[in-house]
Amino acid sequence: MTRPRIVIVGAGFAGYQTARTLSRLARGAAEIVLISPNDYFLYVPLLPEVATGILEPRRVSVSLTGTLPHVRLLLGAADHIDLDGRRVELTDPEGRRREVGYDRLVLAAGSVNKLLPVPGITRHAHGFRGMPEALYLRDHITRQIELAGASDDPQERAARSTFVVVGAGYTGTEVTAHGKLFTDELAAQNAVLRHEPRPRWLLLDVAPRVLPELAEHMSVTAHGVLTRRGVEVATETSVGEAAGDGVHLTDGRFVPSRSLIWCVGVRPDPLVSDLGLPTEKGRLIVDEYLAVPGHPEVLCCGDAAAVPDLTRPGEITPMTAQHASRQGKTAAHNLAASFGQGERRPYRHRDLGFVVDLGGFQAAANPLGLPLSGPVAKAVTRGYHLMAMPGNRVRVAADWFLDALQPRQAVQLGLVRSGAVPLENAAPETPVLRR
Repeated sequence: MTRPRIVIVGAGFAGYQTARTLSRLARGAAEIVLISPNDYFLYVPLLPEVATGILEPRRVSVSLTGTLPHVRLLLGAADHIDLDGRRVELTDPEGRRREVGYDRLVLAAGSVNKLLPVPGITRHAHGFRGMPEALYLRDHITRQIELAGASDDPQERAARSTFVVVGAGYTGTEVTAHGKLFTDELAAQNAVLRHEPRPRWLLLDVAPRVLPELAEHMSVTAHGVLTRRGVEVATETSVGEAAGDGVHLTDGRFVPSRSLIWCVGVRPDPLVSDLGLPTEKGRLIVDEYLAVPGHPEVLCCGDAAAVPDLTRPGEITPMTAQHASRQGKTAAHNLAASFGQGERRPYRHRDLGFVVDLGGFQAAANPLGLPLSGPVAKAVTRGYHLMAMPGNRVRVAADWFLDALQPRQAVQLGLVRSGAVPLENAAPETPVLRR
């Protein structure tokens, strides 16, 4: 009897957990194929620490073949799905086209940077969604500080030492918190800048507070930590126009800067809209079992799916790593049930709380609703990340230990240039190659 082939598109939190759980449940009863443009699972929550020199890139990159030994990996970017013919078309890293058929399909394509119609944004801003963007930002920040120290023009020094972050959600807040500490340390090592005012960071958001989607205590904690470090937090404010020499804010101010970091949120991968199926807020509509109506052989989970929130009737689950990971496990169980192993289960979740790393010894957390801040929250945050990571735990812990003892290496490698990470990139996990 021929084994059913299950194709999983995407190796983010949802896709990775689907593959990992399914390989355990199937026990060889199904062929599992994972399509991903990279050979690693990226632990996105620790990207701010990659961008600010705390962690090396491979620490947050977990090998797919090394941790999914019973899963066949197809390197490539899926760009077309033929639902009637049950085929997925993809392009591999060398530009070759191929297709793979399926009996069951899991669409876990994830998300990309969210764009807004702001003049100059796509030209002058950079997102923060994938490894190439984190590596670019790490080099860019270092380069701006070094160029500021090399300039004889006080205005140029100030502009290059100014960093504007748009979006005070989870990502923007962490990037700002870690970035401020990073640039302060870089400036202290610079012969010229150590005698100048500390680098300037601005965090903007149209919401009335930072971390608007999280508990108020976390917002208050984060706001206090940021302001004590000298970060200018501007709520109910955003970018009106981006230019090469600075940023025009909606409150009328012009901020000279060479660094605009776009963290306003994410949107589903464009592959979802190309299917021509019903969507909600750009996400593919599924039922409580993660199945696509009219296509029972197709499941969708993670950021690409509009999963009904059974704990809040009428709403869909937020686009978070926590939900994506759990939905991946549910998808795996329901796939196994489709070929006779166990029973289908609806996706239902219990909120375990959130953690926000604010750099240094500071963090905000609310595990199981318990409000924490300071070093205790920091310990909980790092403990959570170590437990949540599917690999590289010892290496991550070792980097954290070394960072506490030694100054960061202030070098830029220049491996990822600005043009390789455009904000409108439909695949932020892969740098754009200019030919």
